[in-house]
Amino acid sequence: MKTLISHLRLAGARLAVRRALVVALLLGPVVGAMLAFGAVAAQDATNVITIDNFTFSPKELTVPVGTTVKWVNHDDIPHLIVEKKTSFRSKALDTDDSYSYTFTSAGDFDYFCGLHPHMVGKVIVK
Repeated sequence: MKTLISHLRLAGARLAVRRALVVALLLGPVVGAMLAFGAVAAQDATNVITIDNFTFSPKELTVPVGTTVKWVNHDDIPHLIVEKKTSFRSKALDTDDSYSYTFTSAGDFDYFCGLHPHMVGKVIVK
């Protein structure tokens, strides 16, 4: 009887290890994807310029080369993002529309609203 009980305990221990291994193999990619998505979401949140109450916020943003910056219009009227040297230009952005641009070179990029030129901002790329 003692032998049977020790064999059952040993088999149960092996089964628990196998079960843990299967769970780890199945959950590993899911957890990795969630962590990667969180990192991308956190990165994107820091490179967003909001348009609200006829202002860009932040008014000045510094980013490294290769960064994509996103403008989001929260006003009730359209706005148009235009870079002064014509490096980029958006379409008219209605409420909650967005425009993204990837900065591939260093420099200062002054921009304004093509519909409301008093609205100005700057992206500094280092």
